[in-house]
Amino acid sequence: MIFTEQHTQMQDSLKRFIDSEINPHVDEWEAAGIFPAHEVFRKMGKLGFLGVSKPVEYGGLGLDYSYSIATAEALSHIHCGAIPMAIGVQTDMATPALARFGSDELRREFLEPSISGEYVACLGVSEVGAGSDVASIKTSARKDGDDYIINGGKMWTTNGTQADWICLLANTGEGNSHRNKTLICVPMKTPGVEIARKLKKVGMNASDTAQIHFDDVRVPQRYRIGEEGMGFTYQMMQFQEERLWAAAGWLKNSLIIQETIDYLRSREAFGKPLLHNQYIYYKLAELQTEVEAVRCMLHRAVELYVGGTDVTQLASMCKLKCARVAREVADWCVQFWGGMGYMEETRVNRFWRDSRLGSIGGGADEVMMGIIAKTMGIVPRG
Repeated sequence: MIFTEQHTQMQDSLKRFIDSEINPHVDEWEAAGIFPAHEVFRKMGKLGFLGVSKPVEYGGLGLDYSYSIATAEALSHIHCGAIPMAIGVQTDMATPALARFGSDELRREFLEPSISGEYVACLGVSEVGAGSDVASIKTSARKDGDDYIINGGKMWTTNGTQADWICLLANTGEGNSHRNKTLICVPMKTPGVEIARKLKKVGMNASDTAQIHFDDVRVPQRYRIGEEGMGFTYQMMQFQEERLWAAAGWLKNSLIIQETIDYLRSREAFGKPLLHNQYIYYKLAELQTEVEAVRCMLHRAVELYVGGTDVTQLASMCKLKCARVAREVADWCVQFWGGMGYMEETRVNRFWRDSRLGSIGGGADEVMMGIIAKTMGIVPRG
């Protein structure tokens, strides 16, 4: 996959928006532990950035998924990982299943305002006892007349304290844990929905993360996305886009490497710039090679995905490798910055803190390796 002039024009437009509307406020939002999602999303929605690959009839641009990846790469221009992650939840984690399988009425009610930025969305999959093990979730939605009654809780929910609605995965039946789950759109102001607490994290500070409780929450069954019992399957499909998007987001490695090069060029030790140390510039060359290698793998996966191929294996590989490269780049760059690298005020330190989530969120490294092994046919039958 090669980005066209149309891809790069869109990226340039997004970067200009970031420079004027986001980056001047990042330090303030990081210190506050939250950013004004509704304000930022409305501005992005007006420019079309929240619905790049979503259907035109609901306000999207109707472009293929390569443009979503181009957008994700451009979001790396933001001076933190938290805000790109929050945007990614809105565009590529909470809404893909709704856009593909939701009824027209449901898409009008939830997707359209999410594309315009009027609504902030969040994804409710992980629970205290079921993070990467999606099949083990306990949240339930039992039928009562034409409604569902929802009980349970969700954990580590990005955008959770500001969201207008949650794409919720819940058990709607007994039996096979892969066939008893349903995705449901739940307005966050519904009686019984409680934001239990705003979580304090080591990194991704400008992004609000919530623990949410559901106590006899009543919603109409028409809020169901697609077929009942297909929620696990839909979520696995949704994960393909989430993991490709997440991999693209970690390509900001290149920016951190360049920033480190600039610092090392000006920082002298033992009578010469640190960059003149052969060990250092060899390591930086190696790290940049790793970044470009994973970029090539990601672009191949996206090209296949746009062509209609199931890229579960490649998306998992991209998520695994990009997150690990991000951690490696961040650690080496902090090391090369020395004492300043350990200072919270530097962007390289922020990237170091933010990047650690890459191997945990959206499916831990171990889960990615399990998926890859299964698709290779090498997992022993138990």
